[in-house]
Amino acid sequence: MTLRKHTKIVHEGKYIVEVDIEIIDTNDGWSPYLSLDDALRLDDVRDALKRGDVVSATKQSRGYEISCIKAA
Repeated sequence: MTLRKHTKIVHEGKYIVEVDIEIIDTNDGWSPYLSLDDALRLDDVRDALKRGDVVSATKQSRGYEISCIKAA
């Protein structure tokens, strides 16, 4: 079993959050996969963004707000 670090991006509305996770590589047919904790953390971040709770979504991750500049 090999663990490797990866950054997943969660996008909801005008927010993007980068969540650091570990990808698990094994020699079986289900590889690669996430740990249950990482999968639940991604779900929690997505749910928080859907509720508009940016503070909760960015507690253990990096968050960005997307803005658009209109050209004249």
